[in-house]
Amino acid sequence: MPLNREETVSLLAVKGIGPSVLKRLQQMGLDDVAALAAAEVVDILEQGAALSGSSCWKNSPQAKAAITAAVDWAKNRCASGAAHPNEESEHDYPD
Repeated sequence: MPLNREETVSLLAVKGIGPSVLKRLQQMGLDDVAALAAAEVVDILEQGAALSGSSCWKNSPQAKAAITAAVDWAKNRCASGAAHPNEESEHDYPD
């Protein structure tokens, strides 16, 4: 499920994540907390370089730091159960 408004605002508050990085993540199909949390930083950087036609995504320390921060943000959201808090989970029901 795509990031909701609160998640988008929260992710954009992460250092290094701006509208351009968010747009690139969306182009890669990583506009979902769980998908972003499961992604590998190296793979994201390679995909970003391919999409942009520029090796700076793979070679830039700033890009690596920003994507690492985005993945860490997503992992923390998943671990805290904050990902899509208004949705019911299969874990809400007894077996």
